[in-house]
Amino acid sequence: MPRATTTRLDDVVPTHGDAGRLPDARAGHGPPSDTSESEMSESLREALDERRECTDGTPATASYAPQGAKPGVVPEGSTMARIRERGALRVGISADTLRMSARDPFTGRIEGFDIDVARAVAKAIFGDPSRVRFRVITSAQREQVLVDHEVDMVVRTFTITCERWERVAFSAEYYHAGQKLLVPLSSGVKGVGDLDGHRVCASEDTTSLALLRTWKGVEPVAAATHTQCLAMFQQGRVDALTGDDTVLAGFAAQDPYAKVVGDAVSDEPYGIGVPADQVDLVRFVNAVLEQRASSGGWRASYDRWLSDVLGGAPAPPAPVYGRAA
Repeated sequence: MPRATTTRLDDVVPTHGDAGRLPDARAGHGPPSDTSESEMSESLREALDERRECTDGTPATASYAPQGAKPGVVPEGSTMARIRERGALRVGISADTLRMSARDPFTGRIEGFDIDVARAVAKAIFGDPSRVRFRVITSAQREQVLVDHEVDMVVRTFTITCERWERVAFSAEYYHAGQKLLVPLSSGVKGVGDLDGHRVCASEDTTSLALLRTWKGVEPVAAATHTQCLAMFQQGRVDALTGDDTVLAGFAAQDPYAKVVGDAVSDEPYGIGVPADQVDLVRFVNAVLEQRASSGGWRASYDRWLSDVLGGAPAPPAPVYGRAA
């Protein structure tokens, strides 16, 4: 199926103070179509299959086993030793993904589930979770800042895919999300099958946008950030936005006139992005993630940031190893 034409709107300035008001342009959606959520296009199913297993037969989520790496143990000459010598762990993050990685307007601190993950790695290297230098990046910048070694890690709702493995490396999965829809509270849309003729926004260079482009009868709209999508949604310039349920849950928590709908139409395994040539750091990070899961740190972070909007904590994702360096 040819790729759908995508509208790109990156000049929207997010509005403040009007999050609760929905313009008239948001009203008047047509009735839902008869297409059920389960009747996804064949191209969408193929796209999902391609993301699960790479051409060499390795699962996309397979990472490098710790192989003796231990939190707090920093071998001489390792990537972790160089980070320690520098004095801070450099991490690419979001500043506008509520509950995952967002700036608190009162304290100015960036906090959330992803930030807890980044601080756990910093603590394992330095013994101090505050030894982090955060760099706010867009979704589209995640790979390039790793390729250019401008950061040591990216912890930014970063879905592990085979295509991305060609440019960067990933830790084992640390959170499992799924792509859903955010629509007006009064909308009759219940899932992807009800979007015929609608304008739907997703962030650039995300797996959400890639899947959006396969949905028949939908006009994809690309924006630089999730917040710009939300601004367009609240201004009535798009009818819905799509993204990981973690992101949409934060939006719904902010906007009483919006709701998250539909079953997840994709698997979104989040991994920590690392430069491809720093496999020792990947192994170290995986050891940190294992410790965090077994010690209860993962559960505590989920309960703090996500349980009230996404329900009770599931089990942490089981790591998958077997990738050869």
